[in-house]
Parts: sequence; C-alpha cells; structure tokens
Amino acid sequence: MRYVIAVAETNSFTRAAQRCLVVQSALSHQIARLEKELGARLFERTSRRVRLTPAGAAFLPAARQCLDAAERAATDVAAAVGEVRGLLKVGLIPTVAAVDIPAVLREFHQRHPKARISLGVGASDELVEQVRQGEIEVAFLGIPVTAHPRGVMARELARERLVAVVSPDHPLAGETSVDLRRLASEVFVDLPAKTAGRAQSDLAFAAAGLSREVAFEVTNADYLARLVGAGLGVALLPPTYVAGLTGMVTIEVTDAPSRAEYVIWGRESPHPAAAAFLELLGITQE
Repeated sequence: MRYVIAVAETNSFTRAAQRCLVVQSALSHQIARLEKELGARLFERTSRRVRLTPAGAAFLPAARQCLDAAERAATDVAAAVGEVRGLLKVGLIPTVAAVDIPAVLREFHQRHPKARISLGVGASDELVEQVRQGEIEVAFLGIPVTAHPRGVMARELARERLVAVVSPDHPLAGETSVDLRRLASEVFVDLPAKTAGRAQSDLAFAAAGLSREVAFEVTNADYLARLVGAGLGVALLPPTYVAGLTGMVTIEVTDAPSRAEYVIWGRESPHPAAAAFLELLGITQE
C-alpha cells in the first residue's frame, strides 16, 4: 500500500522507488502481486506517464487510512511504554506571535527526539478546515475578536490591536498616531478578501462607516511587508510581527481593529505526539 501511494503521488515508478528507498524492480513486483491479489490493475502504464485506473483511485483512500491506522497503532504502543513518536503535523499563520514557535519546536524535539514534525504555513480559515478534516493535528491562527473557530477545540492565546505600517518616505511616516478615517484615504496592501487575516481590518472600517482602497492583495505576509517597504501602500499588521521587520515605520491607530490568536486541535482524542505538543503549551487532555 505504501508503494501504491508513492506511485500515485509521484506519477512515476522510478521516483516512487527512490522515495521508498527500494530498487524499482522490487517496487514494481510488489505492486504487481497486489494487483493480482485484488484482481484489478491499479495503474495505467505508458512510456510517457503513469496514472491511476478507476480501480486504483478507489483503492487509494482506503490504503491511506490503513497506513494512518498502522502508524497510529505503533505510536499508541510506544506511548504506552513512555515513548512519543510518529509524525506531528502543525499549521500556522505567518504572523503568529503569541507563541515562540521555534522555541516550542526545539523543546518538543529535545523531549521527544523520535517524533517527526511537519510544519506548514497557511491562512487561518484554511487551517481550521485542515484540523477539522484531520489533515493536521494542531494549528495557530489569528482571527477577528468577534469570531471563534468552529468545529475544533480551541484556546485563545492573546489579543492585540493592529498598527499601521508604512515605508520611511511615506507621507504618514512622521505621524505618531492616526485614526481609521485618516487611513481611509490611503492605498492599502492587504491579504486577499474574505480571508480571516483580512477580516478584522474590513470589519473595523465597515463599522466606522468607511471604505478603503486595497490596491494590492498578497497571500504571503512577508511579501506583503516587502510591498509596504517599497512604498506601494499602507498595511495594518500585528505589532508583535512588525517588531521583527526592518525598514518600516510603525504608527499607532487610535481606533485600531483587534485580532485574537488561537491554538486549535481536533475534537477527537489527539495522538500522543499532538498531546505532548499541546502539553508544552499548557493544554492537557482530560
């Protein structure tokens, strides 16, 4: 099953063999034996490509579930004898600041060296869905203070008011504070519309009866900061994130929108690696 998944994901017997650290002939032989046992071909093979047959597409989800269950069983046995291992999948937004993620990961690795960590960056709404679907175990996100993550377990970590960020040569750079009405006349750089990272700013302007022009939408917060630094517009960002940037001018916003940072995890009992990670954050499972 592991070989089948590798071929399906790489579309190549050669690359699948390299991933699985076996010779290609052994991988092909094992898949052929499985196809004979199942009575159906799992892949269509041509000189140019490899792709799943309808039978292969039907087999793949259950194969993934079986391998996940096998790994979960192995990690549960290890946990029963005091050892945490297995793969921990963590997601986070680029601007998470309530937790020092590298420091937590370092401590986790020192305590549980046999556990592996997969770290992915995404938008808050995407991370909630990934946790809900079981694709990742733990995620850190930032959302408007009026919202709450749904369908997952959650703990609020911190709240903070956003600040305006401009380039040093921007007309607002000499100001010590501004309000939303003054900012409404400026051109903005922001995250895409309808994302959780954008929502707190949109809601604040709407509540004040104001509209603004977002001329540049960027999916990556780091690149968003680069556009601001190039003088393309103003951004509203968390102050703890801005503190790590250089070449920017920060301005207090007197009626600034706020965001809440959360850590979330699935409603099902977390596997040992996820439970150990949450414990480092002061979250224990009953």
